[in-house]
Amino acid sequence: MLSIERSSQNTGHRYLPQIESSNVPVSPNQQLLPLTAKVNSNDNLEIGGCEVKRLVEQYGSPLYILDEATLRTTCQQYRDGFADYYSGESQVIYASKAWSCLAVCSIVNSEGLGLDVVSGGELYTTLQAGVESKNIYFHGNNKSASELELAVESGCQIIIDNWLELKTLASIASEKSTKPIKILLRLTPGIECHTHEYIRTGHLDSKFGFDPNQIEEVFAFVAKQSSLECIGLHAHIGSQIFERQPHQDLADVLVQWLKKAQGYGLPVTILNVGGGLGICYTESDDPPSITEWVKAVAKAVESACDRHQISLPKLIAEPGRSLVGSACITAYTVGSDKEVPGIRKYITVDGGMSDNPRPITYQSVYRTIIANKMSAPLTETVTVAGKHCESGDVVIKDATLPKTEPGDILVVMATGAYNYSMASNYNRIGRPAAVLVKDGEANLIIERETYQHLLERDRLPERLRYPNINQD
Repeated sequence: MLSIERSSQNTGHRYLPQIESSNVPVSPNQQLLPLTAKVNSNDNLEIGGCEVKRLVEQYGSPLYILDEATLRTTCQQYRDGFADYYSGESQVIYASKAWSCLAVCSIVNSEGLGLDVVSGGELYTTLQAGVESKNIYFHGNNKSASELELAVESGCQIIIDNWLELKTLASIASEKSTKPIKILLRLTPGIECHTHEYIRTGHLDSKFGFDPNQIEEVFAFVAKQSSLECIGLHAHIGSQIFERQPHQDLADVLVQWLKKAQGYGLPVTILNVGGGLGICYTESDDPPSITEWVKAVAKAVESACDRHQISLPKLIAEPGRSLVGSACITAYTVGSDKEVPGIRKYITVDGGMSDNPRPITYQSVYRTIIANKMSAPLTETVTVAGKHCESGDVVIKDATLPKTEPGDILVVMATGAYNYSMASNYNRIGRPAAVLVKDGEANLIIERETYQHLLERDRLPERLRYPNINQD
């Protein structure tokens, strides 16, 4: 169960980062709270120098609170790690599906990272954030013709996922572009990872990528397309992965494919190994640090290239969750409770599955604390329920917490990845606001949706307007 560990200064907490206690760089993906988290003299949690309780008072709840320092640290650890451990050229690109908004894209871009997008909307957001098209890579297994046209117009790199997309893009490129379109080919490597079935994307039974049994046919077709320039190969083996061996295995597979592609005369000089490094959602999670993961991948690619006697390619990695996941928390306000004698006690918060659908979708497990009672004794085991009209709307089962009261601020940790991105308006509930915190300053980066926002795209036919009188 969860426990609080107090120091003599009344600022120690089990989930607070202990940067000074380690001789190795802290990897934020191994922390449950952002790096700037601390308990102040009021026994309240602070993130980025801002008291969580006061942020809720100012911006309301639920509220996503993104720590800029933690996000920048993860970017730097990936960027500098590849520079240190890979002898060739490298590029880190942020998988923006984890959280796509102007502020996040801008921060990542300012740290020298590229961005991976998977839809026209993510591409548009990234461009509006000021990212150069040469640093944007467009993924997706069913890009529409209009999305492909937007990608061609923007000048970004396009990762081709299947035959229909390949042939459609070849046609668009020959009609609309005066120079060859740069593409990468996504292939399915057939590597299994021990993760949730829905987020395994590397095994052969996957909707993503060309079947490796068709690889020579694909290479031969692309080699004949003067409108396309195949500059790289891509594979991704899954998400929330703690193992290093699958990524090392992937390096050997990709290098063999690269050598084969070059045999067809394709100018392939890029290998994109995807992302997938996991983070801590609970105290029992033990992912490799970012630096450890980078070193393992870099050395695996170098070793494979040496074995197959080919020059080092440009190495690309596309982390998402491990860049932004641990940089954010979600703050809720506690409401009603219900005691089921001999079975369970529920406490309810003012959000749930519409701002964090991962528990009901993936059975994901999170940890929680009461931000305004950081050193209070843990006296209750409760289930934290959301406010939605759905029995499965449970944020956390069997959380050990202090005695809670209506108005307390409950924080769920590590909610930066796939929470806002997958948020919905279920029950006509507006999506939460998000603030960026740094050095005691909070900036609104996403406005809270109001009731009016929910109606902005509704259209009511005139004949349905009240009073609705049927006239014969």
